[in-house]
Amino acid sequence: MSVGNTGNSEPVKFAYWVPNVSGGLVVSTIEQRTDWSYDYNARLAVLAEDNGFEYALTQVRYIASYGAAYQHESTGFSLALLLATRRLKVIAAIHPGLWHPGVLAKFVATADHLSGGRAAVNVVSGWFKDEFTKLGEPWLEHDERYRRSEEFIRVLRELWTSDHAEFGGDFYRLHDFDLRPKPIAGPGRPHPEIFQGGNSTSARLMAGRVSDWYFSNGKDFDGVTEQLADVRAEAARHGRRVRFGLNGFMIARDTEAEAREVLREIVAKADPAAVEGFGAAVRQAGAATADRRGMWQDSTFEDLVQYNDGFRTGLIGTPEQIAERIVAYKRLGVDLFLLGFLHYLEEVEYFGSRVLPLVRELEADAAEQGQPARAGT
Repeated sequence: MSVGNTGNSEPVKFAYWVPNVSGGLVVSTIEQRTDWSYDYNARLAVLAEDNGFEYALTQVRYIASYGAAYQHESTGFSLALLLATRRLKVIAAIHPGLWHPGVLAKFVATADHLSGGRAAVNVVSGWFKDEFTKLGEPWLEHDERYRRSEEFIRVLRELWTSDHAEFGGDFYRLHDFDLRPKPIAGPGRPHPEIFQGGNSTSARLMAGRVSDWYFSNGKDFDGVTEQLADVRAEAARHGRRVRFGLNGFMIARDTEAEAREVLREIVAKADPAAVEGFGAAVRQAGAATADRRGMWQDSTFEDLVQYNDGFRTGLIGTPEQIAERIVAYKRLGVDLFLLGFLHYLEEVEYFGSRVLPLVRELEADAAEQGQPARAGT
């Protein structure tokens, strides 16, 4: 895969992690002025859509784990946020194996109508074994979890687009099923958007075959380039295009020294037992991958203080430094940034007033100079 201009001049998009679980977005005792309650999150969602965020991703946790003692269920919480907002698209994270795709397809279709076509899903193949086994559900080997997820996505799409849905797989079967009402379809959106994460080869290939969006853990430029190459090569083999989202924990401050000090304090006040327990769990989840490319396989202790390697993306510094880095990632092919913050309300507003205008200026300058808007196949 070579680097070149695809002609896509769309502005880069932004999403944020919904803090619908307690403990914030870092496993640290540092103060996090955030709250997992609905009232706080409804206020945050309105603030986010007024400050440049197009998407929000509601986390999925079913039991206490690694700093997340309390959790609101993702699909119900997502619907509540959709009803509290006017433009924000809300992505509910879900686990195949704990949902039947037909039941989820019905729920999302209803949420889509109630919100005017703003519902989406993030299909999580699973990393936390206890969430399955403590509910009496089987914990599949790594690649089998992704095979199940791929069937799950194919069933969702079939139910959302066919009047006589049929599917025969190893995990799911449909027989002349007509889901009504279908979700709201429109130009460029035949059904609710389907997101997916994962770093492994199985995850990358699955995204290329069936997903609309691929979410990556935090990565530097080389890591993003490698993942983009794999996902887009597989998508091209199937005549598809997959858009790319990148996780990043943003620490934007007036000076670089201030931002670096915040990062230092987060890591210094990390909860070692929680971080190490999380690291052991996630590495076990991906240990079955033959090529050791599973998520978190090369994450350091510092990386794991932020659940999804968000420090690695390097969105730490002044508004100018962060904006330049965002646009550099865009040139590589990143379509969307999934952001987390230490103090959500203040920092979302700071992003909207100080960082986003600089990003848009840099994008406009690049367009005027005829620079590639992004990289691709």
